[in-house]
Formats: sequence, C-alpha cells, structure tokens
Amino acid sequence: MRTVKEISEVTGISVRTLHYYDEIGLLKPTSKSDAGYRLYDDKALETLQQILFFREFDIPLKEIKAVIENPALEKNEILQVQRRMLVSKKERMERLIASIDDILKGDNKMDFAVFSKPEIEEMFEAMLDHMPDEMRQMAIKEFGGVEEWRKHYIEVLSSEKMQKSYAKLVEWYGGKDEYLSVVKNPVSKEIAESFNKRIEVILQKLIAKRGCPLDSFEVREIVGEYGFVVKQLSQMKEEREGMLATARFYRNEPSKSKLDETYGEGAAEFFAEAIEAFYERSDEH
Repeated sequence: MRTVKEISEVTGISVRTLHYYDEIGLLKPTSKSDAGYRLYDDKALETLQQILFFREFDIPLKEIKAVIENPALEKNEILQVQRRMLVSKKERMERLIASIDDILKGDNKMDFAVFSKPEIEEMFEAMLDHMPDEMRQMAIKEFGGVEEWRKHYIEVLSSEKMQKSYAKLVEWYGGKDEYLSVVKNPVSKEIAESFNKRIEVILQKLIAKRGCPLDSFEVREIVGEYGFVVKQLSQMKEEREGMLATARFYRNEPSKSKLDETYGEGAAEFFAEAIEAFYERSDEH
C-alpha cells in the first residue's frame, strides 16, 4: 500500500489533485489507515495511470469517470483506445517536429498536412459513392460536373486550415486509419434514420426539463444520452467536440428557427446551453 504522498512522488500528481479525485469518486483510496490516511494498492495505481492517459487529451474528468466505470469496457479495451489516441497524437507531433527541423535547416515551410492528395481523393470517392442520389445530382449541377467538383474538394481539403482541423478530428476518432475507415464505410440510411428518430425523442425529453437547472441530474442525464447516441452514429472515439459543435449549430440560422418552431421559443438556446454545461464544465484538476 502507498500513501497519497508516495503516489504523488511516483506520478508527479499533486496531493491536492489526488484528494479531489477521491472527492468526486474518480479514484477512491483502496483503504484508510488507522489514523485516517488514504492508502492505495497497485490496482489503484493502474487506474490512476489510465486517468493520466486520458488527461493527455484534456478529456473532462466526468467523461473519464464514465469510461472507467463502464462495466462493458474491459481494461484492455480502454488501453487499446488510449493507445490509438496516443499514437495519433505522436504521429502529428512527429510531423510538426520534422517540419520545424526543415525550417531550421532552411529547407521548406511549415507543413501541417494530415491527409495526402491520394487519401483526399479516396475520401471524395467514398463520399460520392454513399451520398444520396438527389444530393449528388445537386452538387454536380452546382459545380458543373464531377471533375470540377472533385478539383474543388481536393483544393479545399488540402488547405492548411482544413488540414489543421483534420488533425484534431483524427484524434477524436483514435487515428487516421480509423477516421478513413468511417469515411469509407458510413452507417446505412436505415440506421441513420433510426438514430435521428432517437435524437428527436431525446430532444423532446430535454425540452420537458427546461425548468430544471442546467447542472441538475435530470438535464445532465438526458444530455449524456444524447452524447452517447451521437458518438455511436458518428463512430467517434470521443464525442465532446462534436457535441459542442452541435451546440454552436443550434444557435445558427436556419437551425435555430426550426428548433424554436418545433420545440417552442428559446428551445435552440436551451439545448445549446444544456450541451455546453455538460461538456464544458471541468475542474482545473
């Protein structure tokens, strides 16, 4: 058994933070000494290691707690998820370091590329294959042909701004290969419709709790369910950024007007605030 001080020395985590993890139920001590001091065994140390892995990606503590306590996830599954996330981050860091080295040598400018041109072309073909026919024909008409559309798509996705955005997106999915797999194998139309119906039911439940505080259990439970559905539908490893993007989407027209018309005046803002309260509220620890 190790004391809080010993755990702090081994991991570099402050005693105060370990106390806080105990208070919120994220990392409970294995037992307490006769004097009331917290004691931790090797299993607790392994759990702390998992927590630290997730904190590398600034994942909120409440979400880490949900993953660790999920009975459906075994230790090896959690480690596999963490490994994919870390490998993706490592690859991105290595690309940036290599670019900086080139700049220092005067060889070339900074390169933030995540996807190569052939990979972007593959993504376009996958999108073309799985897009509903009506939407495909509208896009072809707008661009004046498939080749013109393809050229525009490759140009936009090759830009530095888009590549930077994809760098983070790849992390959410746990790696570039995982993201490309989702792009090439999206869920079927039937499954997508089923998920959309479920989201509609969730929003109905959420608007019924409009009078409750945003941090109440009733509201947070429903938003948590919403996030779980979005995570399943998008096949992301981490849905936080996707949900926050949804909150921003709800505030923009015409989504705002449509939601207010369907669920009542002010519904869009309430949905956005509820999502943000759930995903943005995190302690400095």
